[in-house]
Amino acid sequence: MTDTALTAPPVLSARDLRKSFGRVVGLRDVSLDLYPGEVLAVIGDNGAGKSTLIKCLTGALVPDSGSLTLDGERVTFRRPQDAQERGIETVYQTLAMAPALDIASNMFLGRELRRPGPAGSILRMLDRKEMRRRSLDAVQRLGIQTIQNIGQAVETLSGGQRQAVAVARAAEFGSKVVVLDEPTAALGVKESGLVLEAIKTLKARGLPVILISHNMPHVWEVADRIHVQRLGGCAGVITPTSHTMTEGVAIMTGAATL
Repeated sequence: MTDTALTAPPVLSARDLRKSFGRVVGLRDVSLDLYPGEVLAVIGDNGAGKSTLIKCLTGALVPDSGSLTLDGERVTFRRPQDAQERGIETVYQTLAMAPALDIASNMFLGRELRRPGPAGSILRMLDRKEMRRRSLDAVQRLGIQTIQNIGQAVETLSGGQRQAVAVARAAEFGSKVVVLDEPTAALGVKESGLVLEAIKTLKARGLPVILISHNMPHVWEVADRIHVQRLGGCAGVITPTSHTMTEGVAIMTGAATL
């Protein structure tokens, strides 16, 4: 991300988000800005409020107070579909894929294309050829070379390939923002590299990414800025050049403050 991107208006902004679950406070007045073409990492210990923050940004939870702004317009998301309709796509750790279906069917799961004319409108026949063509284009645009057969079942793919397909699906439909929740968790070094390269490609295309991760080397490799969550609040925003991984972890755990 260039300095010019930081001077541009943010794509997504959150201001003073609060969320409580009974007496447990999940978020305490958390604010966040996501700028065009940047990778914003969100780090924090377990229970720091990372998941609650992301769910409030993507419609899975409705904050008790605070505001969200997308492209300068005040928005309210009451369900994940509301965020999707506005161009925000989320890839959760579970991936939400149907293993027995092929890659193209998973790419368009819930968004299936119908054939043109009466075949689609009356007979409700799927346009599998077009879905496969667009799926292959999406995979190739991310530079994923390890997937050659777009018609193979997802259950035959490796963990890294499945994550790459999930990222490609998010990039295909996420016109504004892509949110990735622990995309390299439980992956080997080579497969993690595949996913990290896909994130860099999204960034190069100008699509802003929010990355939630416990893997500090991965965060420091791809992130432009790092939002540190601690005890439900924001402990600060740092960059890989302003702070080392050790310093970032110290802020995250409370051993150091900004």
